[in-house]
Amino acid sequence: MEQNIFSRITPEIIALTELSAKSNLIEPELFTKYDVKRGLRDLNGKGVLAGLTNISDVRATATVNGETVPADGKLYYRGYDVEDLVAGFSKENRFGFEEITYLLLFNKLPNVDELASFVKILSGYRSLPTSFVRDIIMKAPSIDMMNALARSVLTLYSYDDRADDTSLSNVLRQGLQLISLFPLLTIYGYQAYCHYHDGKSLFIHKPLPELSTAENILHILRPDSSYTPLEAKLLDIALVLHMEHGGGNNSSFTTHVVTSTLTDTYSVIAAAIGSLKGPRHGGANIKVVKMFEELKKEIKDWTDEDEVSAYLRRLLHKEAFDRSGLIYGVGHAIYSKSDPRAEIFRSFVATLSDEKGLRDEFNLYALVEKLGPQVIAAERQMYKGVSTNVDFYSGFAYSMLGLPLELYTPIFAIARISGWIAHRMEELTNNGKIIRPAYKPIGEEKPYIKMPNR
Repeated sequence: MEQNIFSRITPEIIALTELSAKSNLIEPELFTKYDVKRGLRDLNGKGVLAGLTNISDVRATATVNGETVPADGKLYYRGYDVEDLVAGFSKENRFGFEEITYLLLFNKLPNVDELASFVKILSGYRSLPTSFVRDIIMKAPSIDMMNALARSVLTLYSYDDRADDTSLSNVLRQGLQLISLFPLLTIYGYQAYCHYHDGKSLFIHKPLPELSTAENILHILRPDSSYTPLEAKLLDIALVLHMEHGGGNNSSFTTHVVTSTLTDTYSVIAAAIGSLKGPRHGGANIKVVKMFEELKKEIKDWTDEDEVSAYLRRLLHKEAFDRSGLIYGVGHAIYSKSDPRAEIFRSFVATLSDEKGLRDEFNLYALVEKLGPQVIAAERQMYKGVSTNVDFYSGFAYSMLGLPLELYTPIFAIARISGWIAHRMEELTNNGKIIRPAYKPIGEEKPYIKMPNR
């Protein structure tokens, strides 16, 4: 089959690529010489201070006798411990996504009437423009759901009579609409792809106003719209744990950077989606699931610690899975001793594994969670502690929910849009300068060379 000329890499491109790589290479020692914090953080994971935020706080250290030492991770939304928030709405048998979205946007926990009014607003926005599904989503469906989501978001600009209005009231209106529409844009895009590319039956369920965001996701995704209360509860908790993670995470920082230019909301959120799509940011849970698929085939006894440890060492030595040298789901840029999101999620995932008859798989995950940090510490020089992160269990949870791999990262986006809108509102409220960090030029000045002498 002849290759698509649009995507063909010619020998000329390969030659130019070699030239580009050679011209762009910067010697690693120069970063040390000029004290450049690569990734905008130091070797201990501490980020370069680039701004202030009142939305959330990520903590991984404690001060003991005047010294900073690794500590169990903590995550706070508007000053509230996420562990307390999840325990609160779970014990009172409520869905939490809408309630915590209110908290992130308005810096207060809603009372009964405020929450009911807010949910009604979100439900009222949960409908797409006339023929949008047919004319936009159904045409040229993308193999990548994050790209499809970004395209849909950018297209909504054309349907908004006040698209470029950056007043706070208009941006809040746009933000609430996008929070409400993300599940539809994502799942309808997936259904269109499955129909046109895989030949599957096409079904488009309308969202129901009486359902929560988590319930509506399962309702419009599944052909029979059925789900158990535990499935909806677990998905809701996953959304809450993923909806915000400080201003320094890549997609939220992207939101601040692009917002600082005073561009429109749709362009800002499309940029954030592009950031989240990257496997170093939002796509890690897919890697975890695929890694475990190979691990389960390679290991004969899932309870044998020596056999499991040997496979993990093979991963680190680039001898297994994708040869990246990584144990996916183990380690985090900030957290050291523990990721609070993983700690919260673990018990709910264990309960669902019992409902699904997959306790053996959960026990294998738990064993890797135990052994992974030990193997890494023995094999590599560590500047801080290492533990499993939220991606470690979220992929397993999504697989138990029957969510396709193509939707793992979009589900992350459905959650994180609440945080993005909160950060956009914060940036606009404080009317900051356009964000422009410094880069030190290291090239030499050169005299111009006339064409015959080159």
